[in-house]
Amino acid sequence: MAAGVVMDIVDRWLLPDGVDEILPEQARRIEQLRRRLLDLYDSWGYELVIPPLMEFSESLLIGMGSDMELQTFKMVDQLSGRTLAIRADITPQTARMDAHSLRREGPTRLCYSGTVLHTLPKTLMASRAPIEVGAELYGDSSIASDGEVILLMLETLKHAGAERIHLDLGHVRIYRELIQLAGLGAAEENRLFDALQRKAVAEVDELLAQTVEDAKVADMLRQLTRLNGDESVIDQSRRVLAAAPVGVANAIDELAQVAEHISRRQPEIELYFDLSELRGYHYHTGLVFAALTPGFGQAVANGGRYDNVGKVFGRGRPATGFSADLKALSGLMRASAGSERDSIFAALKDEAGFWEKVQALRAQGERVVCGLGEQESGTGCDRVLIKENDQWLVKPATSQL
Repeated sequence: MAAGVVMDIVDRWLLPDGVDEILPEQARRIEQLRRRLLDLYDSWGYELVIPPLMEFSESLLIGMGSDMELQTFKMVDQLSGRTLAIRADITPQTARMDAHSLRREGPTRLCYSGTVLHTLPKTLMASRAPIEVGAELYGDSSIASDGEVILLMLETLKHAGAERIHLDLGHVRIYRELIQLAGLGAAEENRLFDALQRKAVAEVDELLAQTVEDAKVADMLRQLTRLNGDESVIDQSRRVLAAAPVGVANAIDELAQVAEHISRRQPEIELYFDLSELRGYHYHTGLVFAALTPGFGQAVANGGRYDNVGKVFGRGRPATGFSADLKALSGLMRASAGSERDSIFAALKDEAGFWEKVQALRAQGERVVCGLGEQESGTGCDRVLIKENDQWLVKPATSQL
């Protein structure tokens, strides 16, 4: 066989980088977790929505910032000639539903689960086709909303099997207020933002020395890279940012209140504060948060406040929420949760009562695998359905021997 033909056959089995297939054992574990989490969200009053996989790009991307634009696959709609986009995040779709489709007064709680696609992986080992699960709360701007969403995120991790959780808290309004005082141009601000995201302290110091004339403002921005750690960061930030606009003080107060809210209800959660954390900066408007757990090199769930994103759909509302990748969460589940399910093998019999017994067992929640043709045993089945004394009985598989 020619080398080119061999390579062509091999290539047919390849998947794009960052795109993976989910085989039975993992698929079962993911689906178990999906059902468990959607039931959890329902018990908290969150209603399930199922947004479309693709939409017109202007409705899916508007108001979501350049980061989302770069992460989104686009194509031309053969029917309308307009540009379509495949969702890279379900959050903007739920914002549209709240603002335009539902148009309710008062708080609205929505939850979802579905595949999203990314042009590039968010981190080195991340999937480009994560199964996103999450919850969003619209219509309330109080600390209680932020607290509820964070607590639900923590419960999500616990339901997935996480035993030790670290909660990172930040607030994008602190940086936004300070950067406005600095009066930087777009290019300079982008360079500073990038350095802060990389935690490049020396680079941040150098950029501020070159670009910010007001020494007090430069020093406060410089301090953001040092303001990270335990609860002591709150008092420290109040001291070193005392000369900042009132919006900074209010944001620090919000951080303190949310931390207290969480600690009263989940005292075992380890809190970490980071005032230079700007995840989702281009569309988040306030508190941002992420959950980490040992064994994972990145956050397993994150979220934040993104007020008024729905304004582009006709009605701006307070909004906060979180999301996670079900595939990553399923990795937290104990090994036993993914083991082969107990099954009953039933060799196909054309005898009275056989089919009725099989269906009755399935109705009771049993997994019954019927034989095909002359098949007399089933792989992975720990029990068998056999006929004894004119009765159909379930026995251990070894008893059939």
